[in-house]
Amino acid sequence: MKTVTVVGASLSGLYAARELRAQGFDGRLVIVGEETHRPYDRPPLSKDFLTGKAGEDQLALSDVDETLELGAEWMFGVRARGLDSRGRTVLLEDGRTVSTDGVVIATGASARRLPGPALMGVHTLRTLDDARSLRAALIEGPKRVVVIGGGFIGAETASSCAGMGHDVTVVEAAPLPLLPQLGPEMAAVCAGLHHRGGVELVTGVGVAALHGELAVNSVELADGRILPADVVVVGIGAIPNTGWLAGSTLALGDGVLCDDGCVTALPQVVAVGDVARVGGARAEHWTSATAQPRVAVRNLLAGRTVETVRPLPYFWSDQYSSRIQYAGRRRDGDQVRVVEGSVDEGSFLALYERDGVTTAAIAINRPRPFTKLRRELARAEAQPVVAEVAAQPLVVEVAAQPVVAEAAQPVAL
Repeated sequence: MKTVTVVGASLSGLYAARELRAQGFDGRLVIVGEETHRPYDRPPLSKDFLTGKAGEDQLALSDVDETLELGAEWMFGVRARGLDSRGRTVLLEDGRTVSTDGVVIATGASARRLPGPALMGVHTLRTLDDARSLRAALIEGPKRVVVIGGGFIGAETASSCAGMGHDVTVVEAAPLPLLPQLGPEMAAVCAGLHHRGGVELVTGVGVAALHGELAVNSVELADGRILPADVVVVGIGAIPNTGWLAGSTLALGDGVLCDDGCVTALPQVVAVGDVARVGGARAEHWTSATAQPRVAVRNLLAGRTVETVRPLPYFWSDQYSSRIQYAGRRRDGDQVRVVEGSVDEGSFLALYERDGVTTAAIAINRPRPFTKLRRELARAEAQPVVAEVAAQPLVVEVAAQPVVAEAAQPVAL
């Protein structure tokens, strides 16, 4: 290959560029980025950056020296609008074309939005520009903030807003936040974090409409309740950015369909990160975005799938001064038991188990033992992890501050 084009200048795109050079590709490297910013880290957007504890300079994923060492042609502020049927030409919205021998698709995903007219005061939180806009609204003074969606972005944003002194309500359509990811026992624990953080949690009901003339002033719930709002943050999931690939020969379906090696139907085209559906699954986690590029690039340069990737799912979330860490492949019906610490203390390590085999682990404020378990799970996912401390039954108490659960609905992510 003489030219490789990376479409997407985010975390996975940067890692793919690094891997191309590390694995010996010394040809022309083109990196196309829709945003005007150089690659930056997204997790802090809902936390330290939103609260003003971190500046934009602390979000950068690479410095000037590394950028020069990559020897890439950077095209910022331009969106790809098409890929020819053979995957040999990337078409850009400004009319330019990039002839290429190989393509890495790393276009990520965009925040899902609510239907209806656009109102001032309604925000999503996916990009640096999103975070800038929301931060500017929050520093104007105390606000009534309604966060729609109790997933990780919604929970972290609610935590940050509460820490800044705002009056915060989280609306979650499912009976409990994070229910699909963590199961009912641990989802109830996360619900308790909201309560202890002084945030009102409304569950089991969806949003019917946002009201206001030019700016939002309230949120109407499906059961008729009205929540006053100065600021609304919509955190209801993301949609993979595949629209620009319509008409190409690539298979699309909730992402770019790839085999277990991130290779698409065209061997000269691979996909990584939030946009990639690898081996039937799409994972929107930092670890997937950093683990997939090494294998994808190796297969791209080989011209076929010579290696596969199946990293152990892992994610973390910082909420209300608590760090939640999860690793593994929990399934419905798995049993949960605390093996260290306690739920009441707000610091514990728990295992998910099925037929005596540990399938996953979750910890709140127990990073060291969790890290050990994560390594063991990664080494042998199908083998039980033997805990070195006595197990105790899991007891979750949330009755003191009940979770509102009216007309429970399935969660939509």
